[in-house]
Amino acid sequence: MLIPVILCGGAGTRLWPVSRELHPKPFMRLADGESLLQKAFIRAGKQKDVAEIMVVTNRELYFKTEDDLQAVNADKLPISYILEPFGRNTAPAIASAALQIAERHGEDATLLVLAADHLISKEAAFTAAVEQAVALAQQGMLVTFGIRPDAPETGFGYIEADGHKVVRFVEKPNLEKAAEYLGSGKFLWNSGMFCFRAGDIIAELKQHAADLLDAMRDTLGHSKNSAGRGFVHIELSPDHFKDVPDISVDYAVMEPSTRVGVVACDIGWSDIGSWNAMSELTAADAQGNRIDGEALLHDVNNCYIKSDERIVGAVGVNDLIIIDTPDALLVADKDRVQDVKSIVGQLKQAGHEAYKIHRTAHRPWGTYTVLEEGNRFKIKRIVVKPGASLSMQMHHHRSEHWIVVCGMAKVVNGDKELFVNTNESTFIPAGHRHRLENPGVLDLVMIEVQSGDYLGEDDIVRFEDRYGRVESGKESKQL
Repeated sequence: MLIPVILCGGAGTRLWPVSRELHPKPFMRLADGESLLQKAFIRAGKQKDVAEIMVVTNRELYFKTEDDLQAVNADKLPISYILEPFGRNTAPAIASAALQIAERHGEDATLLVLAADHLISKEAAFTAAVEQAVALAQQGMLVTFGIRPDAPETGFGYIEADGHKVVRFVEKPNLEKAAEYLGSGKFLWNSGMFCFRAGDIIAELKQHAADLLDAMRDTLGHSKNSAGRGFVHIELSPDHFKDVPDISVDYAVMEPSTRVGVVACDIGWSDIGSWNAMSELTAADAQGNRIDGEALLHDVNNCYIKSDERIVGAVGVNDLIIIDTPDALLVADKDRVQDVKSIVGQLKQAGHEAYKIHRTAHRPWGTYTVLEEGNRFKIKRIVVKPGASLSMQMHHHRSEHWIVVCGMAKVVNGDKELFVNTNESTFIPAGHRHRLENPGVLDLVMIEVQSGDYLGEDDIVRFEDRYGRVESGKESKQL
């Protein structure tokens, strides 16, 4: 059987301001409305003999991931999750997946490791490459997918190959060396996709990264494990996961192993690693401009402009990247797009939430959008899914006024339970236990007005929560 393992995460730095820490690149929507994660899932599900799809992601991204995948899981493939409390690179993610798959399906089960944020345009060629990789994996090889280069790219690692044999892995080269690699015909781009049997990758981890494998076994042994019909949901213990080495699978296993093979392929692959790469998905006009959204241009050349909500006007500029979102605007020289991460670093250092979340934030029960914020007040638009409920909670520093715009709300406010209909409201004083629920079949839409001396999202104490954000018998301040 084949088990695709989708690695879904990232810090959201290179494609800011659309990508954020809690809305990283895999969740970015393309022109057809599908996210990169959804495309990866659909692609994985089309392969032969798929028994289930496993997703390794951050705990805070679980509900967003689940929403994305269920929207495109037409064949009702079983989906299992391994939820990390924080990032620990690809080797721990793959080790945890391999250990779980070996335990549940046996060591002969084959893993197909895919990144959630890669784009592959030639699906038939990808399927053919996967079939080759599976055949090599059945011979005991650890297989990586090598992309045939079409340019002297300095942003990728390279693989020197002799047929299916890997001669060596090479770090990202300078331009001169990359041109030499391209001209030799012996080198491939390292795609970061892999295929191997569970038992084989575990054996190589034991030989080359025993401390990592032991720490991962220990972490899994102390983690929450929820099993049901056709799924397993594992939430890794943060106290033990912090002891797992932070290392890539290339460094930990693929480079030192003598069992590594490669499938050379031309699959229309892109890791969408910058705004320049993203811009290439949009057709250019006669002046070389690529526009995603609405823009008015005068004497503008070779620019990429993306704006989902507002009209962008540009006059007399060239070679710029302009990305407009409701709460942040990026203007960058096309030759400097890799430096966008420095802006994210400055935001993070300053404690500005724009590095982490959008004005619209996703929660397991729905979404909230910050409409306006000022001294001692914040106004939000809240949408609660049918049948969903926020946790039983309390705030120390703020009061809230809820106005129902559409639908009906079931509200617990202190020791009272009441229904609030459209055009009605209720007031939640600071210190009151309260809960909001949508008992209807349509979305509940509300306006929430917060007031108080502190309005941070961490001013929340949870007492009960249907989404597992409160341990039994304990209060929680988890967002």
